[in-house]
Amino acid sequence: MSNRRTFLKNFSLLTLGGLAGEKAMASNHSYFSGSEVPSVMSTEGKKQMGLQTYSLGQELLKDMPNGLKRLAKMGYTELEIFGYRGDSGKFGDYSRTNTTFIAAKDYYQMAEDAGLLITSSHLSPSIQEYTAENMPKFDEFWKKATDVHFNMNVKYMVQPSLPRIQSEDDAKRVAEIFNRAGEITKQAGITWGYHNHSNEFKTISKDGVQDIPKSPFEKPQGPSIEELFLKNTDPDKVVFELDVYWAMMAQQDPVEWINKYSQRYKLLHIKDRWIIGDSGMLNFANIFKAGYKNGMTNYFVELEGNPENKVQFEGVEKSAMYLKKASFVK
Repeated sequence: MSNRRTFLKNFSLLTLGGLAGEKAMASNHSYFSGSEVPSVMSTEGKKQMGLQTYSLGQELLKDMPNGLKRLAKMGYTELEIFGYRGDSGKFGDYSRTNTTFIAAKDYYQMAEDAGLLITSSHLSPSIQEYTAENMPKFDEFWKKATDVHFNMNVKYMVQPSLPRIQSEDDAKRVAEIFNRAGEITKQAGITWGYHNHSNEFKTISKDGVQDIPKSPFEKPQGPSIEELFLKNTDPDKVVFELDVYWAMMAQQDPVEWINKYSQRYKLLHIKDRWIIGDSGMLNFANIFKAGYKNGMTNYFVELEGNPENKVQFEGVEKSAMYLKKASFVK
């Protein structure tokens, strides 16, 4: 615990214009108390199973305490949350009509009461232009967000949104901003990461960004955006979260990426068309095998909206059942 307080104290001394003032630094910054790691229900004999709460949206927000307890009963042990608001430091969802926002302290307490760890968080700056002139604004966003997430004992802060990129120089400048974000979070003992969708697998030639190949046999005309991010970010500051479904939708083999960039994909999004394993499009056994072999520390189930307007909790529960039965999941 003392080490984490030291992290934040040193971090705050660099950012006294931000959230943490001298009075706050002298107090207990963390919402958890006692030992270094917050107490949760014993997971002995249980698989480590994570869920990205985006999977549930308003279904979870309308009754957070009972919803989180329901997830724990399904077998989930940890969460990757989303919906951080930089203006308030609270959490909601991506809907413009959402009126429910949860304070970080309350979110942490509800998760702890349910026996769940908040391991990771998805968040993105609202700044649109990734320019050298805007770097101080990005720094300020990540400093403030790090202060909030430190208090929740989060291990990873992950950006899931792709900035506008039209050239290799654009990608390298964005990677520089990613490195700066990683340096900021690292001072608080938090690892910064980036999460892909399908557009990251578009290639960049001297003429600009190319479309995603129409088949795996189509030869790319240059490096992909994902490759440029991987090659121009510092492994000590930036990790990656591979969304295996979106990689597949971009005609990419997730296993090849995990093997090629060993130790970079510390996080995985386990996703299917809806319920994990139902479509047969992804070889989850090989994906998990590659992940464990190449340094994956955590994975999170994620469900997108379903076309039949089914209850998302149903899909989350059936996905948990699939993973609990799967011999390849530890």
